[in-house]
Amino acid sequence: MKLFRRGESDTTDATAVTTADASTEEAVQATATAGKGRPTPRRRDAEARKRGPVAPAPMTSKEARARRRATRGSKAERKVAAAERRAAAQDRRERMLAGEDKYLLPRDRGPVRAHVRDIVDARRNLVGLFMPMALVLILSMFAAPGLQTIVTLAMLVMMAFMIIEGVFLGRIVNNRVRERYPDTTDTGFKLGWYAFVRASQIRKMRAPKPRLTPGDPV
Repeated sequence: MKLFRRGESDTTDATAVTTADASTEEAVQATATAGKGRPTPRRRDAEARKRGPVAPAPMTSKEARARRRATRGSKAERKVAAAERRAAAQDRRERMLAGEDKYLLPRDRGPVRAHVRDIVDARRNLVGLFMPMALVLILSMFAAPGLQTIVTLAMLVMMAFMIIEGVFLGRIVNNRVRERYPDTTDTGFKLGWYAFVRASQIRKMRAPKPRLTPGDPV
C-alpha cells in the first residue's frame, strides 16, 4: 500500500478544510437568497441607494456658479433668511446681556461667577477710573508735550493704586465666595483676576449687564 508522506497529508487536509468552508459559505448564501428571494446587499450599496444618485461635479466655473445660485434660493428668500439670522443673533445677545447662563461665555457661567459680578458691581471701584483717566492724560500729553514727565508719573501712580486695589478686591471676592460656596474649587488668582478685569471696565460696557448698583447688599 502506498502511504502519504507527512507533508502531502497536511496539504491534503488543508485543501479539504478550505473546500468545506467554501461549500458552507455557498450554502449559507444560497439559503439566505432562497429565504429572501434576493441576495443580501452590501452596506455600501444599500447606503448609496438610500442617498440616491449623486450629481456629477461641475465641469466649468459657470456651471458651478449656476448650481450655487440654484441651491442658494431666490433673492427674497435670502433676505428673509438673513433677517432671521440677525434676529436670532440679537436675541442671543440680549439674553447674554441679561445674564442667562445658557447664553454666556464659558468664563461667565455658573453661580460663582454671577456672585463675583454682583460683588464687583455693588462696589465703587477706583480701578474703574483707570481707562478714562489714562485717556485724559494721554490727550493732555499730546496737547502739551512739556507735561510728558508729569503725565508719566501720574500714570505710574495710577498703576500702583490699581495693583493695590486689585489685590484687595481679589481677597474680598475669594473670602465671600468661600463663605457662600464652600465646596467650590473656583477660587484663588483666577477668580481674583476675573473680578479685577470686570472692575476695570466702564459700568455701561460690562457684559453681562450689572444687576446691582453701587451700595446694594450682596
